Amino acid sequence: MTLFFIALPAYILFCLWLAYRILQKAGFDGRWSLVLLLPVVNIIMIWVFAFSRWPNLQAGVRQDL
Repeated sequence: MTLFFIALPAYILFCLWLAYRILQKAGFDGRWSLVLLLPVVNIIMIWVFAFSRWPNLQAGVRQDL
């Protein structure tokens, strides 16, 4: 049980750091990663970021997959 209370904050910080890096590379403010801590809002914001236009993409280059 003690391992759980040590590993959980480490896992949460790791996920927040990953989200911060991804958002920065996409051209958004990395502080948006803190939204992941809010229930329900986190799912909505993942969809918003997934389907919005990313500022760092080159204009005129098709990025659809």
